[in-house]
Order: sequence, then structure tokens, then C-alpha cells
Amino acid sequence: MPLLSVNIDHVATVRQARYRQGKDYGEPDPVRAVHEAELGGADGITVHLREDRRHITDRDVELLRPLVRVKFNLEMAATDEMIEIARRIRPHSAMLVPEGRNEVTTEGGLNVAGQATRMREVVKRLKEAGCLVSAFIDADAAQVDAAQGAGFDVCEVHTGPYAEAFLACGGDLRLARLAGEVEKVRRAGERIVAAGMRFNAGHALNYANVGIVARLPGVSELHVGHAIVSRAVFVGLREAVREMKRAMHASW
Repeated sequence: MPLLSVNIDHVATVRQARYRQGKDYGEPDPVRAVHEAELGGADGITVHLREDRRHITDRDVELLRPLVRVKFNLEMAATDEMIEIARRIRPHSAMLVPEGRNEVTTEGGLNVAGQATRMREVVKRLKEAGCLVSAFIDADAAQVDAAQGAGFDVCEVHTGPYAEAFLACGGDLRLARLAGEVEKVRRAGERIVAAGMRFNAGHALNYANVGIVARLPGVSELHVGHAIVSRAVFVGLREAVREMKRAMHASW
């Protein structure tokens, strides 16, 4: 049964809609969101400290690290600035993701294979700080193998293409497009586990589509953010997290 790490970036997105970047006040405060998410059953808390600080800020990360009582996962680009922040903050896990200034959200997996030397260096520096190190990758065998070679502990498989197929097919696994995307994630997960790494999954997962991914063999942890924060507008964050865990576990 996979664990649930709740990404609270979009709590900060709502705050920044009113209180612009650089402000260290305003509501809703993602620091307060952690308590509600944990009471709802979150097994981990994820935040993405972007280079442009468009939602989560340095202040948030500084305050969150000692307050989070479950696993604290810091998403970050593989830049020297972010590496030094992670080495100082020491999150339980550091997840390397690609980052584009013009993207609304992360649009694809990290190209580990295309920058193997740099990735080995970054992984080494983060492990020296005591972090588990994760790569957010597409469901591609070459990227899994490159992640193993670079020394990553965890691979999180990008489930965006699966989520798009689920929506297009109405969740009908008899349709080739959806079945094919599920198979890609499944095969990537098996390769990750066989390589001795943890198999996580995330991106665009929601209450309707999460069950299929939660049932995949060997999946350790799911990362969900936008769907939970969206639901929280209507039922509160604590209940939204509970509902997501029910959706994940209903298939077991």
C-alpha cells in the first residue's frame, strides 16, 4: 500500500495571488497547512522551491523543516544555489526536477541520461548532507538506468501522460491509449525496483485516476498536490487528504 506525500505548493500559490513574491506574510500560509495535512493522514509533505520563488519561498522552507513531523521532501532544480539550500536545510529527501521559467507546472521528467556527470556530482553532494535523493523522470528505461548509475535512491515516475490518457479515455482500461500509458509506468516501476531504488509516482494524479497507479506493483509513494488543495477549498485540507487516502486505498 503506497504512502501519500502531499504537495502544498498551491496553498502558497493562493497566497501569492494577493501577497506578491518577496512578501513574508499573507494567507493562506503553507506553514499552517502542514498541520492540517498531517492530521488528515499525510505520510509526507512536499514543497518545490523554484528558482523564481513563484509560490514557496525561502521563509516557508526555513519554517517548515523543523515543523514537519512526517517525511519532508524538497523538490528542486539541480543548481548550485538549491544544492546549498538543501545541504543547509537537510530535508529527509531531495527530489531533482527540471525547471522552466515559463511553465505553469513541471512539464516533463529530468534528463538524467543527458547529464550523467553533473547528476553524479549533485547526488553525491546531497547524500553528504544526509538526504535521500530522488529523480523525477519519465517512464523511460534509459532514464531509469541513468538514475541508477548516478546513485539516486528513488525515482519518481512522471504520471502526466497517464493522467491525460485517463481523461481522454474516461478511465476505460480497455482502450489502447490508456492501457499503454499504464503499462509504461508499470514497466518503469519494475525496472526501478529491480535496480534497487524506490519506485514513486506523481504528477496530475487526482481522486478519479489515482487508484490505478496506487495498485501498481512495487509503488512506494504517491505525490499529489493540486487535486488535494483544490478539493480543500470545499471540504478543508484535513478532509481532502483523508479522501485522497481513501481513493488510493479503495483499490486494495
